[in-house]
Amino acid sequence: MSSLTRLATEVAEVADGLCAYLDDSPSPFHAVQTAAGLLTAAGFTEVAEVDQTPTAPGHYVVRRGGSLLAWSTAHLPADRPAHTAYRVVGAHTDSPNLRVKPHPDWTRAGWRMLGVEVYGGALTNSWLDRDLGLSGRVAVRDTDAPGGVRQHLWRCDEPLLRVSQLAVHLDRTVRTEGLRLNDQQHLAPHWSPGGGAEGGFSDWLAAQVDVPREDLLGFDAMTHDLTPARRIGGDGELVASARLDNLATSYAAVRALLQAVAEPAEATTPTVPVIVLFDHEEVGSTSERGAQSTFLPSWLERIVLAAGGTREDYWRALAGTVVASGDMAHATHPNYPERHEPEHPILMNGGPVLKVNTNLRYATDSPGAAAFALACERAGVPMQTFVTRSDLPCGSTVGPMTSALTGATTVDFGAPVLSMHSTREICGTLDQAGYAAALAAFLTPA
Repeated sequence: MSSLTRLATEVAEVADGLCAYLDDSPSPFHAVQTAAGLLTAAGFTEVAEVDQTPTAPGHYVVRRGGSLLAWSTAHLPADRPAHTAYRVVGAHTDSPNLRVKPHPDWTRAGWRMLGVEVYGGALTNSWLDRDLGLSGRVAVRDTDAPGGVRQHLWRCDEPLLRVSQLAVHLDRTVRTEGLRLNDQQHLAPHWSPGGGAEGGFSDWLAAQVDVPREDLLGFDAMTHDLTPARRIGGDGELVASARLDNLATSYAAVRALLQAVAEPAEATTPTVPVIVLFDHEEVGSTSERGAQSTFLPSWLERIVLAAGGTREDYWRALAGTVVASGDMAHATHPNYPERHEPEHPILMNGGPVLKVNTNLRYATDSPGAAAFALACERAGVPMQTFVTRSDLPCGSTVGPMTSALTGATTVDFGAPVLSMHSTREICGTLDQAGYAAALAAFLTPA
């Protein structure tokens, strides 16, 4: 097989795998379930947080709600020092959407409506006139479960809901003054005119998960666009989908870890490869499973202790650790080039993106930048550098808070995307293969 054929095959494989992952992951809980499935199918052992941390060398994965952490020690010598440093790739599983309120049922103008709250910085106009499904997690009564409560995931991919836009005939200014949406007034989906199905949302959800209504104790429910992920463009060189921000990075991280454990590098100083996929990045990361939680630092410490180390060994391990915080990066928009830093254009299919901000909205410093540049070099992929215009505010990532919690050298990176936070975003197929390759090289430094 020629190198060009091999490259084309790899690009297609990664793009198709990403599309499948996106379609299987309508909520953060499903994204974690799908990622865990990919890892366990490749030989990773899932552990529970309440169990003892494994002491035997191996590949392991743990979940906390919509977050996941996986690591491998199988390639390390049996007498490795307990203070062996980590290489960590971080991403997040949540995306902006419309989430169902606790008491969502109401009617207006003869329509049955569903009360929702906007989650994160959604481009709300992109949720109009789309067929929407529902997915999430439920807590149900189960006397045989710990605490009497059992949790499980659910999804409905039927076209249940729609947020219909006002006709232009009734809003003549929309073409001259732009669309203005009030989150409370204009974004409530309708799901039937008139009476429709009997009962309210909780009755419908209880039937979906096959429990009596009185046993449905709580839910995390959210909408998702039903249009499947697909390759588009003249030569299929783009992927269009919901939730590319940031499931494209989550998928690349999983692929990178699988490659890292399958082909461990012969490093002068071995490291422990780790991926961590956080929930709640889009709303600030302050939760029991967000990037500001104990999830990452507690598990890094538990791995050290399981290797016979001490608290001192844990801090020594962190001192040698490098974290790569991944989130999608703004490609230069052809219709709005003036909104981008002119000396730092970001090209679609131009390679992974190093993200820099002197006000620390990104955590990148020169040692972190060097680590990522070397990873791209080893992977044979080009690297781009993103800087926000000086007269525009800059978004942030899990990088700065992860850096602060661990004290580890941290670098922020991404892959180019357009329409970030829209219901339908696009990225480059070539970028996704390069993304995963660069992260695999990062996890296995020579």
